[in-house]
Amino acid sequence: MIQEIPVARLNVEEFINTQIAAIRQAVGDGLAVNALSGGVDSSVVTLLGHRALGERLKTYFIDTGLMRQGEPEWVVGLFARLGVRVELVPAQEEFFTALRGLTDPEAKREAITQTFYRKVFGRLVRESGARFLLHGTNYTDVEETVAGVKRQHNILEQLGIDTQKEFGYRVLEPLVQLRKTGVRMVARALGLPREITERPPFPGPALAARVIGEVTPERIALVRQATAIVEEELADSGAFQYLAILHQDMVTGIREGKRQFGYQIEVRSWESSDAVIAEPSRLPWEKLLRIAKRITTEVPGVVSVTYNIASKPPSTIEAV
Repeated sequence: MIQEIPVARLNVEEFINTQIAAIRQAVGDGLAVNALSGGVDSSVVTLLGHRALGERLKTYFIDTGLMRQGEPEWVVGLFARLGVRVELVPAQEEFFTALRGLTDPEAKREAITQTFYRKVFGRLVRESGARFLLHGTNYTDVEETVAGVKRQHNILEQLGIDTQKEFGYRVLEPLVQLRKTGVRMVARALGLPREITERPPFPGPALAARVIGEVTPERIALVRQATAIVEEELADSGAFQYLAILHQDMVTGIREGKRQFGYQIEVRSWESSDAVIAEPSRLPWEKLLRIAKRITTEVPGVVSVTYNIASKPPSTIEAV
């Protein structure tokens, strides 16, 4: 089992130097690739990799079609300002094709895993000649997957998957001993801007983890709009994480005096330090009313907004 480095024992500078040296030793004079999502985990791995390998690390942003509003362009532009070239790879059609007709949460996660690692990254690895993939897996990802709580899409070797045999490359995981709080400490020490270091966690399957039922471009568009509203309204709340979820069933509503079957959005906001346990944020009633009014007014077809008040456990931070 991987040995966790708790925050109390984390020497940030020593950790950074150790991981840079480990990446250099593993890759040697070869090439490595990594996927940048803009979250704190992948951002830290990107900077560690570039400090270790320079131009021998090829960084990609995979546009799955499942990301938040304007996210691909924002992330690529931000890292360009940091001196890191990121190639934007369009892959929307491949992901939506893989997800077509799927409603089971684990089936959706597996479809995303296979599309990401075998199809899209397999192609990039072959084209680049790289033999290594740097990955932002953290300790909580491994813990929840091994315990059977939820299969995180980025967990491979810990499930007995031989990535060299299956995908043609070896996976390196510099952050696998840290939880999110420790990763943020490393991010600050690396000089990443606050909009990255303090960014709320975002799931690997992106907005697909926030659509209950089939994932289609139309349903992603709905949850993307709701997400933008929730993130704008709660940006100054200090919460650990906040999100919007699109439910599967239509519910009854009223518009212009007539009955309308519409969509239901669930809002969640969490207080936590490590994502292992979490409590729902005690948001002001006026704030909840404002969020509900904006979503039912600005997101087409939404007639119901709910707020989750169950703790983790038994709830989980994400819905899918």
